[in-house]
Amino acid sequence: MKKIYIILTALITTFGTAQQTPASKQTESILIVGATAHIGNGTVIENSAIGFSDGKITFVGKYDGSQPAFDNVVVAQGQHLYPGFIATNATLGLVEIDAVRATDDEDEIGAMLPHIRSAIAYNAESKIVESMRPNGILAGQIVPRGGSISGSSSVMQFDAWNWEDAIVKADEGLHLNWPSPYTSGRWWLGEDPGLKTNKNYQKSISDIKDFFDQAKAYLQDPNKPKHIPFHAMKPVFEGQKTVYLHADDQIQIKDGIRFLKDYGLSKIVLVGGHESVEVVEFLKDNNIAIIISRPHRLPQSEDEDPKGTFRTANTLIEAGLVVSIDVSGRMERMYTRNLPFYAGSFAAYGVPREKAVEMITGAAAKILGVADRMGTLEVGKDATLFVSEGDALDMRTNIVKHAFIQGRRLSLETHQTKLWKRYSDKYNGQK
Repeated sequence: MKKIYIILTALITTFGTAQQTPASKQTESILIVGATAHIGNGTVIENSAIGFSDGKITFVGKYDGSQPAFDNVVVAQGQHLYPGFIATNATLGLVEIDAVRATDDEDEIGAMLPHIRSAIAYNAESKIVESMRPNGILAGQIVPRGGSISGSSSVMQFDAWNWEDAIVKADEGLHLNWPSPYTSGRWWLGEDPGLKTNKNYQKSISDIKDFFDQAKAYLQDPNKPKHIPFHAMKPVFEGQKTVYLHADDQIQIKDGIRFLKDYGLSKIVLVGGHESVEVVEFLKDNNIAIIISRPHRLPQSEDEDPKGTFRTANTLIEAGLVVSIDVSGRMERMYTRNLPFYAGSFAAYGVPREKAVEMITGAAAKILGVADRMGTLEVGKDATLFVSEGDALDMRTNIVKHAFIQGRRLSLETHQTKLWKRYSDKYNGQK
């Protein structure tokens, strides 16, 4: 009994501290004046005035003293104003502690899982989600992992009591993980770690094709007993859902897109795209938007330019493609807070500064199908925005002073800021 008590105490200690209480609904109008406003579509307004009421932006323009009256005025002279940054292809809220299985809900058993919904597994009280807001990341696409078809993602805002409150757009896309044409040797067994042809590549594609064919046949027969995975494919075939194709190699990219096109699917987004620069014209011809995965990574081949990943975005944008960024991979939930600095890395290697901002605001919103509500500072859209002391793409100056989601003023206090203050006091000699 004593051991059980100790375990329960540890669990309460680990999970008992919830995030900041969600902010109250906006009741008084707010006008932010004097800031450099980065609209999120590539344009900038110096000495701006951005006003919002009842959670919606009602005024965007230059500050000249002739603006309508607002209940509260925030003076942000010399500071910078941005739309809330949007994290794409994220698992925030699905895993709290990797080593505690009970808090890991990003993957389900099975290969073909179109019926799995990330939304209902999302933990609105996650400490990790809370820690995104001090860097200006105020919303994200929450995506399940695993299998050939991982399931359905949803767009969530990061100030909510529960998953229902958090939803901006539910079940907006299906995630298809295309098999790789290559495998690598198992070095721990003494095999050559280099790449070699995947003998099961065509079989893996055949398995996906069989599932698509069976689902399509099922949907054409209304008298069949309900098959939940097949039924979940209906909005995909009807063009209501975007298909996110996770692929890196140029063979993967071409094969996956051609496969989806053969089924009459046109709402396709490429996720990963490590070799996307090799197939730019193909992507352009097929009108494919791209989410580039984790630019801060090592090269995948011996003859690859170590800085090549930073130049990828500029090549794709110059070709006229819609491009965003994700932070998937190892330790992805921790690294997601660095999303604006990844955009800053692209800006350092060719992407115009405002285009880099657009990658994680307006472009991300377009890709996710929420551009009517967020992503840019425009009249009629949600007042999801923040004020930073300096350039939000630079970790030295991205110091968020004010943040709002749908007009609600957020607390920027997190367990991390509490620890920072605690140990700052200790090492400054105050305690």
